[in-house]
Order: sequence, then structure tokens, then C-alpha cells
Amino acid sequence: MVGKNKLETEKISTLLIEFSVPAMIGMFVNAVYNIVDRIFIGNTPGLGSLGLAAASITYPITLVMIAFGLMVGVGGSTRFSISLGRKETEKAQHYLGNGVALAIIMGLSFTILGNIFIEPILRNIGASEAVLPYATDYLSIILYGAVFQCLAMCMNNFSRADGNPRISMISMLIGAGFNIVFDYILIVRLGWGMKGAAYATIGGQFLSVIWQLAYFTGNRSNVRLVLGNMKLKLTYVREILTTGIPAFLLQIANSALNFIINASLVVYGGDVAISVAGIVTSAVTLIIMSISGLTQGLQPIVSYNTGADRIDRVKQALKLASIAGFIITTTGFLVIQLFPEFVVRLFNQEPEVVALGIKAIRIWTIAFPLVGLQIVWSNYFQAIGEVRLASFLNLARQLVFLVPLILILSSIFGLYGIYAAVPLADLLAFLVSFFFIRKRFPKSKILI
Repeated sequence: MVGKNKLETEKISTLLIEFSVPAMIGMFVNAVYNIVDRIFIGNTPGLGSLGLAAASITYPITLVMIAFGLMVGVGGSTRFSISLGRKETEKAQHYLGNGVALAIIMGLSFTILGNIFIEPILRNIGASEAVLPYATDYLSIILYGAVFQCLAMCMNNFSRADGNPRISMISMLIGAGFNIVFDYILIVRLGWGMKGAAYATIGGQFLSVIWQLAYFTGNRSNVRLVLGNMKLKLTYVREILTTGIPAFLLQIANSALNFIINASLVVYGGDVAISVAGIVTSAVTLIIMSISGLTQGLQPIVSYNTGADRIDRVKQALKLASIAGFIITTTGFLVIQLFPEFVVRLFNQEPEVVALGIKAIRIWTIAFPLVGLQIVWSNYFQAIGEVRLASFLNLARQLVFLVPLILILSSIFGLYGIYAAVPLADLLAFLVSFFFIRKRFPKSKILI
């Protein structure tokens, strides 16, 4: 197996670049799916701030779909990598097949249940009467593409674990490229509004899936997708889901967080505040997705070498990834703090939105340089199979600390209390993650 030998013998810095850079590029571009939609929506007459609010309202639902796709993708690919490290190729084949089957089942469930209950769901997550028609138009179509979204998320993780990170990158580039081009065609040229944005998104996801299926059923993959291995077996399903729980909880926490933020913003700022939150989270997501790509590239290196009992290589990979994560989020912090108006105006030109957006995005990202370290460290524990600790650390930033802080500070300071809660939660989550990483490596310098 070419992939397994490389992961055990290649220089760590070379491996991290080879695996993480394509994943980072791919995840960055993948973030463009949602963000390009918002840019076109926010700058299109007839949509504007109401369209942006609709995209923000529906975002928690999208995150739930991503959560299930990542649970089987990250969980399955982690077990897949560990199996390859232990030279258990047959097990790796079953993890791949069962992971793909689970992604299909989850996607179909979203399509059916989501469209049956779409209106009560949207009302319960904060859609006003003005926003509801826009949100319904968008989400109903996105739900029909849920299978493609879950499959693309799942298989992108497996192709990286198979030793071919470029396949995953190209998959996401194909999807995002289609989305950008057809956003312009369907929204601007044909005037399809929110429906056009949704069709462009699911079209890109469909092409990503076709690309991945061609890879795993062809001769280029090290481990092939075989129909017989897609028959679900309880042992593999349980290990995939339990290992993927931290990634799942992180996205679910993000979804719950967006719901809580939107509910609080409705009370303290209305639809304009929700539009601003959509802008801020879109800008931050671009950077977070890059860190996510970094950790996805790190995962097969850490998982394989853990399975091969090469702890020296694991520590080296973690240290390099920590440095890279800190640099990425610090760079993002500087861009946002120095050019906040430029960032906000990319999404919307309305004076009320721009004025509030500049203040919000600066407060939101005060502690942002620490976020890269926290995400890398928490994902390390997932890569070595320590599910409970990884779950706690993944939840710490977005749920354990942030939700109580939002509720407390908003009751005292109103709208700006919501914004101030974010950097405080980032700081607390960083300190907790640092405690556990230092406990694991008391004599090693993992950046600090």
C-alpha cells in the first residue's frame, strides 16, 4: 500500500504540506458555497437584507446536515486510517463501504423529514413573516440535495485518508466552481432569487459526489469502494459513529449556537442584526474552514502513526499543525481588524447593515488568534480515538462557554453583550484545551 508506507516513512513536514494544503484549499473553497450565495443574495435587488436574513436563518439546518456527513466521514476515515496503520486492509474496506452507506441513509432522511416539517422548523428557529418566504424557497431545495452534501462530506475525508488529498481538493473545487458560476447565472441573469442560489449549491455538491465515486470505484484508489462492503454491520457502524461523535457534536453545537444567537438577535436587534450575524459568521467561516482543512490533513498522519506506535512522529505533526493554525487565525484576525468595512461591504451595501457590521465583526474576533490552536488541539484527541475528551473540547468553545455567556451578557448589555460573549468563550476554550494538551505532553513544546 503506497499510502500507508508514505504516512509512516515520509518526512512529517512534507506529509503535513501534502495532506493539509489541498484540504485547506478545498475547505476554504467549500466555504464559498454558502458565502458566495450570501454575497449574490445580499447585493441583488429584491433580496438584500431579507435574503441575507433568510440565509442566516437556514444556516443551522445546513450545519446539522454537515454534522451527520462529518460524523460518518471523520469517524469512518479515522478508523480507516488506524486500520491501515495496523495493516488491516480488509477492515479499512468495510469502514469505507459502511461509511458511504450511512451517508446515503442520513441524506435521504433529511430530504424526507426536512421537507415534511419545513415551515414549523423555520418558524421555530426564528424566521419572521417577512423572511419566511425567502427561507422556504432556499431550504426546500437544499434539502433535496442533502444526500449529495452528506456523501461529499463523507467521501472527501476518506479520499484524504486513502493517501490522495488532491482528490478531495479537486472534488471541492469542482463543486464550488459550479456554485459560483451558476449563482451568477441563476440569481443575476435569470432572476431565480433564493431558489437559484439553492440550485447552484446542490448542483455543485452533485458534481463533487460524482468525482469521488469515480475515484473510489476506479483503479486510482488504494482501497476501492465495493458494493458488498456497503452492507451495514453493527461493529463497523458503531465504531464509525462513536469515533465521529466529536466532529458531529462540534457541528451540532455550531448549529445550536446559531439558533441561540439568531433567537437573541431577534430580541435585541431584529432582522438587521440577523443579517449582520450572517455576514460576520460567513467571514469567520472562511478562516475556520482553513483550520478544518489543516486538521483534516493532520488526522490521517496522527491516526496512522498512532496505530503504528510512532509517537515521535505524532508529536512532531501536532507541533507543526499548531504553529500553522496559529498563523492562519492571526492572519485572519489582522485582516478583519484592519479592513472591517471592506469585509462587510462584500455582502451588503445598506448603511444600517454596514455600520452595525463593522462594530460587530471587530468585537467578535478579538480573541481569534487563539482559535486555531484550540481547534488543532481538540482535533488531535479525536484523531487518536479519545472520543470523550475530544467531544468535550469541541463543545467547549461553541456551547459550554459561549451559550451561557450569550444569555448572561445579552441580558446585561443587550446586542453588544452577544458580540462580546464570543471572544470570552474563545479565551476560556483555549485555556481548557491548553491544560489537556500540556497534560498529555508535559515535557514537549507544542508551540507554547
